[in-house]
Amino acid sequence: MELGMILDYEQPTKYIVESAQYNDDYETPVLTAGQSFILGYTDENDGIYQANKLNPVIIFDDFTTSFHWVDFNFKVKSSAMKMIKPKNNNEAIFKYVYYAMNCINYKPQDHARQWISVYSTFRIPVPPLPVQQEIVNILDKFNQLEDELNAELEARRKQYDFYLNQLMGFKDSEVEWKTLGEVGEFVRGKRFVKNDITKEGIPCIHYGELYTHYGIWTNSAKSYLEPNLAERLRVANPGDVIIVSTGETIEDIGNAVAWLGDTEIVIHDACFAFSHKQNPKYVSYFLRTNHFRSQIRKYISSGKISSINDSGLSKAKIPVPSLEEQERIVSILDKFDALVNDSKISIQAEIEARRKQYEYYRNKLLTFEEYA
Repeated sequence: MELGMILDYEQPTKYIVESAQYNDDYETPVLTAGQSFILGYTDENDGIYQANKLNPVIIFDDFTTSFHWVDFNFKVKSSAMKMIKPKNNNEAIFKYVYYAMNCINYKPQDHARQWISVYSTFRIPVPPLPVQQEIVNILDKFNQLEDELNAELEARRKQYDFYLNQLMGFKDSEVEWKTLGEVGEFVRGKRFVKNDITKEGIPCIHYGELYTHYGIWTNSAKSYLEPNLAERLRVANPGDVIIVSTGETIEDIGNAVAWLGDTEIVIHDACFAFSHKQNPKYVSYFLRTNHFRSQIRKYISSGKISSINDSGLSKAKIPVPSLEEQERIVSILDKFDALVNDSKISIQAEIEARRKQYEYYRNKLLTFEEYA
């Protein structure tokens, strides 16, 4: 049966968030149908999509065909999606349809809206309702196991954040506070694109890698550039902290990595190299704290893309204890960081194994012979 015969859609216009001033203390999540899913949280009270366990919805990216099952109230980031709901018929269980959609192997070849013209015409098997319900029950159990592992991963992250903020939570009387502009200098990188990246050559850091690849510090690069291009760009020196200045949301801004390699490294123009005389890892850890994030928030310009300039970063204050005290704090956080990352790796491996198991059984359960 074609999806368009089972499902209806609504445009998301009245649910679009007006401000990108997200904050984890706010109540309503802002969603994208893409991989990021939850972009942040808003305090806006109007135009909230009302969803719950009894009234769920599928948010569908109209260009990429990525989609998510949502059973909580939310707002959305953009108009490039559809809100998918079941039609008023009793032929298919909504959650069953969602699982069946996950078996559709389709990738758009052009940047065009997909639901009406293409995706809604795809057909899924529709067995009797008791069979659908049993399939849903089985697959829900697999997802529950993954949810429990994700909850454990989130608990580890919160525990790490708690100790990080505790160790960096100096009182004014305990230590001298200085602005980053007083402590060091900022140099902005120059632009290069992903297609410029090679497997060998001059080491570089693309700003996107600060979200996906690097942690607190690194002494080796993931990416490289041809020497003739690299010599025209700007670099970070050993000991510099590389700070990302551009992202989809305010929460993306300020991610940093301490560069502890032996040579210079080229940096993207959405990054700053922060040169200073402090412990590089101490600075990098501080830039992960809630206190730093709260300071730079008012200097971030937001729109489709959020960004901050060196002037805004320079105004943020950092506690500056002795280098010996910085080293002591870093040694504690390094141990905790290693423990959290080790458990994170093992949990993520377990999640990946469960996901493969789920996909195997989902495809088996949703494979039916078609009859005339």
